[in-house]
Amino acid sequence: MELHLKIIGALLIVLALVHVIFPRYFKWKVELQNLSLVNRQMTYIHTFFIALTVFLMGILCLTSDTDLVETSFGKRISLGLGIFWGIRFFIQFFVYSSQLWRGKTFETVVHIVFSILWAYFTIVFFRIYLI
Repeated sequence: MELHLKIIGALLIVLALVHVIFPRYFKWKVELQNLSLVNRQMTYIHTFFIALTVFLMGILCLTSDTDLVETSFGKRISLGLGIFWGIRFFIQFFVYSSQLWRGKTFETVVHIVFSILWAYFTIVFFRIYLI
């Protein structure tokens, strides 16, 4: 399980760093222009804190893999992370509209890749809790 946590840790750090390109890639300067200042700033700030949280999860997995697997506190943290990523997996299918990806090659590939990623994270963290 420690190897899986190392892999997840690296993936989470990369995922956190990818958030840096969101404003430009999603054209937030134009897309968010009609929002009020508070809503526009909330989008940027929440994205930053999501990226920071994902980054810190990655650091935790890389530096505390043995503790997460072998201690009761680590197992409870793993349960929380499993719930977090399980909810994210659920959102992938039941909150995001399929209109965002269906019939679009690149977006469908991204949808599938991230669905697999969220499932992998969820399964590993729940498995740690259960062993």
